Amino acid sequence: MHVIEHRRHSMRNKPGQHLSQAGVDRARSVGDDLGRFDLVVTSSLPRAFETAIAMGFAVDEQLEELCSLPDGFEAMVQWDEGFARFSEVMNSHPYGVVALFGQKLAQLHREIAGRLPDNGRALVISHGGIVEASVVGCMPGESFSSWGRACDYCEGVRMFFNGTVCERAELMRVLGRGSVSA
Repeated sequence: MHVIEHRRHSMRNKPGQHLSQAGVDRARSVGDDLGRFDLVVTSSLPRAFETAIAMGFAVDEQLEELCSLPDGFEAMVQWDEGFARFSEVMNSHPYGVVALFGQKLAQLHREIAGRLPDNGRALVISHGGIVEASVVGCMPGESFSSWGRACDYCEGVRMFFNGTVCERAELMRVLGRGSVSA
């Protein structure tokens, strides 16, 4: 079994690109409980890269595919509408921009899972909307009705791959000072 944790970056002072001190503190707190990873991949935007470092991990790769939502995406669904809405849009428009983006992200996750050693773990850090599209893309047909709102800072999903097939996923919320609810 391979595990990929895909998390949203930590807090920044908008419109700045770098983490705020509160963001560094939150990432450190969350990172304390994560264990080790065989591979760490982030978007190439500073806030994602800095989140991994603040969590205590060296970054192995930065990918442009994890940086932003494609053109036309937010005409179908806003990045913060939650998992069930992403699933609804992807399932009702299987050839639309949202579904195609989810499929592209699912392929990226399958490739990452395929590069892991037996029982290996990867950490992926990206952005709001990308985390949600990733898990829905990896598990098409699921409703995600019980998952609620979109991921807040440092929250994410833990996906379990048998080879390159995502068999299940868990939502990870951040409670208080870094504790995580699965």
